[in-house]
Amino acid sequence: MKNKKILTLNTIAEFHEIGGLPKPEHPLISVFDYTDVTYQTDEKSITWLQHFYCIGLKRDLSGKFRYGQQQYDFDSGIASMVSPGQIVEIKVPAKNEEKPTGIIMCLHPDFLWNTSLARKIKDYEFFGYAVNEALFVSEKEEEIILNIFKNIQREYLSNIDDFTQNIIVSQIEVMLNYFERFYKRQFITRKKGNHQILERFEDVIETYFNSGKLLENGLPTAQEIAESLHMSPNYLGSLLKSLTGQSTQQHIHQKLIDKAKERLSTTQLSVSEIAYDMGFEHPQSFSKLFKSKTSQTPLEFRSSFN
Repeated sequence: MKNKKILTLNTIAEFHEIGGLPKPEHPLISVFDYTDVTYQTDEKSITWLQHFYCIGLKRDLSGKFRYGQQQYDFDSGIASMVSPGQIVEIKVPAKNEEKPTGIIMCLHPDFLWNTSLARKIKDYEFFGYAVNEALFVSEKEEEIILNIFKNIQREYLSNIDDFTQNIIVSQIEVMLNYFERFYKRQFITRKKGNHQILERFEDVIETYFNSGKLLENGLPTAQEIAESLHMSPNYLGSLLKSLTGQSTQQHIHQKLIDKAKERLSTTQLSVSEIAYDMGFEHPQSFSKLFKSKTSQTPLEFRSSFN
């Protein structure tokens, strides 16, 4: 089995080249119709590592799209976001297949240089979501985003002046804020499925704590928990925050505290023994965490049962 070839795309111009698109009008930003993309390869799929952002609003995608380790079938309108450093694999449509529709913006980080969004864009967690955690948009939401795309495209195709960058960056920030709102809406409207995920999350945590892995490996990371649920860490964190107000790490710590309380109240084990059993090398670290979560030291908590 031959190794899969992975292209490296450092510039938007390189993406245009493999996508069979005309040279970009601007070296650092490009907005184009997805129907115009014709991947320049005879292979059935194409894979690349990109060093720029891509935000897409797509419809009628046949076949499969792989992002990281996740694969998804698209059969309705979705918005997806890819950040620099991500590996993307796309199944190349056959010649007789109907072309997907939609609009895509490629944005190089250098375009954001010396703007507030250069730092803030890293705070939008949906850039770390997997493809099967893409945003499903309503017709009204889609219209809002399409209008912003068109405003951005219109601006960089006009005569570039001292205001161009700031106007485009402000439009991008408005778009990202809308995406954040729409994702929050999606967490709410998919309440039943999300609560099922919460139940699975609780089961995974409970199983880990009861398996003896704490002593061997210490506390599980958000990455490990997310992988066991076949989710990206960012999406799991956002979902938990939406449902419970707590992050993944806060949930893990709460489960640890619950287990510690159980042992402090039902056993004669010393605080040091409990700390060691729960994966802490130093009892002081355990006591510090316990007090930060309960406003009591472990011994103060135990004494309340005597």
